[in-house]
Amino acid sequence: MAAAAAEAAALEALKRGGAGAAEALFEAHSAAELRAAERRLRAGIEGKREELRQMVGERYRDLIEAADTIAQMRLSAQRLLQAVRGLQQRRAAGPAAAPAGQAPSAHRGRRSPGGPAREAGAPPQTVQSQEKFHCLAAQIQLLLQVPEKIWSAMESSQYLQATQLYLLCCHLHGLLHLDSSGTRYSPILARFPILVRQMAASSHFRSTILQESKSLLKSRTVSDQAVAEALCSVMLLEDSSPRQALADFLLARKSAIQQLLNQPHHDAGIKAQVCSLVELLATTLYQAHALFYTLPEGVPSDSSLPSGLLFSALETITSQHPAGKGITVLKEETKLSTWFKYLPPSVTQFQPTLRTLAHPISQDYLRDTLQKWINMCNEDITSGITSLLVYVKSLKGLAGIRDAVWELLTSESMSQNWETVCCRLLDKPISFWEDLLQELFLDRLQTLTKEGFDDIATSSGEILMLAVQELEAKFGTSAPNKHTLYEQNMASFLWSESPNDLPPDAAWITVANRSQFTKSGLSMKAQAHSPCVQSFCSALDSKLKAKLDDLLSYLPSDSSVSKETLKGQSWNSAFDRYADTGTVEELLRSRCICCVDYVLGSVREELCRAQEVLQGCPDALHSPTLNTVLFMARLCRSLGELCPHLKQCILGKSGSSENVTREPWPLKKVGKGKVQEVSPIKAKWQELNERLLQDSQSAYRIWSSVVAKVLVQNFTQSLLKDEAGSILATATNWEEIEIEEETESGSSIKSKIRLPVQPSWSVQALLFNLCQEVSRVGGHTLPKVTLQDLLKMCMTEILAGYEKLSEKHTNAQEKKKGMLPVTQNRALQLLYDLRYLNIVLTSKSEELKSSRNKQDSRIEKQTDFLESYIDPFDLDVFTPHLNSNLNRLVQRTAVLFGLLTGAENQYTSRSSALTSQELHNILPLASSQIRFGLLPLSMSSSRKTKSILRNSEHKAQIPAPALTRAEETFQPGSLFRQLASEEEDPPASSLFKLGWLSSMTK
Repeated sequence: MAAAAAEAAALEALKRGGAGAAEALFEAHSAAELRAAERRLRAGIEGKREELRQMVGERYRDLIEAADTIAQMRLSAQRLLQAVRGLQQRRAAGPAAAPAGQAPSAHRGRRSPGGPAREAGAPPQTVQSQEKFHCLAAQIQLLLQVPEKIWSAMESSQYLQATQLYLLCCHLHGLLHLDSSGTRYSPILARFPILVRQMAASSHFRSTILQESKSLLKSRTVSDQAVAEALCSVMLLEDSSPRQALADFLLARKSAIQQLLNQPHHDAGIKAQVCSLVELLATTLYQAHALFYTLPEGVPSDSSLPSGLLFSALETITSQHPAGKGITVLKEETKLSTWFKYLPPSVTQFQPTLRTLAHPISQDYLRDTLQKWINMCNEDITSGITSLLVYVKSLKGLAGIRDAVWELLTSESMSQNWETVCCRLLDKPISFWEDLLQELFLDRLQTLTKEGFDDIATSSGEILMLAVQELEAKFGTSAPNKHTLYEQNMASFLWSESPNDLPPDAAWITVANRSQFTKSGLSMKAQAHSPCVQSFCSALDSKLKAKLDDLLSYLPSDSSVSKETLKGQSWNSAFDRYADTGTVEELLRSRCICCVDYVLGSVREELCRAQEVLQGCPDALHSPTLNTVLFMARLCRSLGELCPHLKQCILGKSGSSENVTREPWPLKKVGKGKVQEVSPIKAKWQELNERLLQDSQSAYRIWSSVVAKVLVQNFTQSLLKDEAGSILATATNWEEIEIEEETESGSSIKSKIRLPVQPSWSVQALLFNLCQEVSRVGGHTLPKVTLQDLLKMCMTEILAGYEKLSEKHTNAQEKKKGMLPVTQNRALQLLYDLRYLNIVLTSKSEELKSSRNKQDSRIEKQTDFLESYIDPFDLDVFTPHLNSNLNRLVQRTAVLFGLLTGAENQYTSRSSALTSQELHNILPLASSQIRFGLLPLSMSSSRKTKSILRNSEHKAQIPAPALTRAEETFQPGSLFRQLASEEEDPPASSLFKLGWLSSMTK
């Protein structure tokens, strides 16, 4: 490498040269390097010399060839000049020989109006031969000029004139006996060799004119007269009939349709292609009427609707009338050229002819042929348009193509005489949109809608799986995501603050005037919509909105357009663009429901998997799978509300104008004697909502079973312990009550008894943990059915524990094992616990009356078992005091366990006479239920209030009816009044005797 670099440096130094270049070269390089550089330099010199030799040799040959060509051109020019001089000499010698007795050729060839001029003394044979020669020369001259005229006519698209000239050329060939086959000797070709080349040039005119004429038939922009002339050219060249011309015309248009459909596809060009296709079809029918249809006798012609142009053009061309004979071009040329007068009459009066007469086409044949042509084109159009619409990826583009077709067919040029043309040609009206295109567009719309909603369903399922994986993966990490923590504990989300809690316009826009799509963060928290649920619903709703906006472009923009308006516009339009609105809306509705069903299917699969996992999980209450179950429950509950475009997709455009009202959930049932009429569309929306609520309740039911099983299991373990220490550990302080009894002698004896006033610690822990779990999942939004199911499951598990306890102590074999006996005090505490749990956990609703009856029998059985361990005399003494203690206990714990006791709907209805004049502008106010009850009033003040209300004018017409049993349950403090009335104890005047505090916790 170093030696090569040194040689290269030496060569560069030699090339640069200079005075001291040689000395510097010898100083910088060694002798070996200098020799190598010398060899390379000499080799380069030899290579340049060889290149120079080759270049000079090639250029020399070119120079010699150019010199030879110039010499040949000079010789040809000299010969041409000699020939011209000879002609001039012979022409000059001609007049000099005339006095010798022979007339000049110029004078002999002249004609007079009566015939050829014959000078005195000229032989007749000579004159005739000169006339024949001049006639032959004129025909040859015309024959040589016809090709140029044919090309000129074809360049100007005058194919009929080119056809006439070509037929004239063929006629001249026949007159001159020019046989192009070569089997027969032609003296003219021998004398005039130039005619051979002319015959070769004119031989391809027929095919060229036919090709160009048939190509013109494919164009939809040419005039009717141009098409008629092209068809005349084809008929004259092929010697065909009008029926064959009709077939050629329709075949050309069918080929044009195929060519139009097979063009390269572009997004913006598909609309133009479809419109061009429709225009081509309409133009074909119009031109078929203009060319081939002949009016019946007695029907006046219409200038705006021509007919029979082909037959009139044929009549003009092939007319045998003397005044119309002759080609127009020859008549014009006759005035300009002198040699045309030597042409024979067979040339000057030449007229093309057809072998057969051009009879008009019958209407039946024309109708049948056009109908067959439409049926044949229908197959090509179906396949072609279908392949074109594949490149349309949006319904907006599909609507744009449909609207462009409508505008084209509704234009005045297309719709002016359309019905008349259809009735004359086909005996029926025809609509290209309804007969050819509408079904294809609907099929493409169905495909696009299906693909769009399938993509939405698939992506939503993927988002759902990712959310589940995130919930279960980050549950056990040291620093979980904030949204994951909110899913675990909804209370932390409810009491957290964020900038999005209030909308920016909350100060001046009320909830009633706010957009249905605007949701404040505080509203989301009030309804317990977790961030994960909001994120999923927002993603789904945005996709539904994009799909709905795309599909609404295919539907009428104004939904309030009346049928009368549409009927008024139908006469002026080619077709009804929105005739398939119902079909499109039904398609949207069905695909949207399928999309939601797909999401619900994924939810059910996850719930089944979670249920299997939780069944075998030892610590199911803290399992991450339980959070997945709660996420699914909240998602199904919130999907219909947080996705407003889902409702709009199902209800159609009628649902977009309706304000989304917040309905109390769960919905109230309709009375037995009332039948609520619901439209089929709204029935589908309600059916979808019911499925969503059912899946939500199924998920909540899994959660309820896990909570009840785990919490009551701990209670049952504490209940079944037999050690004295464990029993004392769950015991609470008892109350000492002084009673007064009457002896047989009539004197009274005071004695003290001790009775439980609090439940066992295990019972309190059970209820408190149960309230904690309900609060953790957002208990204020739990459905009533879910809370009742939870309480029912807990009570069932508790009764099972008591039954185990009774079986354990009634079994004789287990008694022999030295178990601790059930003392009277323990039986009193257990009985007190059971009655307290029965009050708190048993639902009073009518729906669960049958199941409550079953539980009552089990409770009575356990009560009898526990009372068997209590002295009957003591039980009679203890019972009133136990009931009183139980009532006070329920009152005192109503606030603490309000989430459980609130399932009894202990809240009052909102008064219609609200004194507030301004609506709340942060959260919507419920119209049917109130969260906070009225403030407590004393008995005296309440009496005064009642008297004032009775005497007031605006309340005089409304009597105060007695409260029924069902109505009392909705009043504040109803639970405590029920307990007090059952035990016939007068209510104590206490602040805790009111139900408004318990309603606060719900």
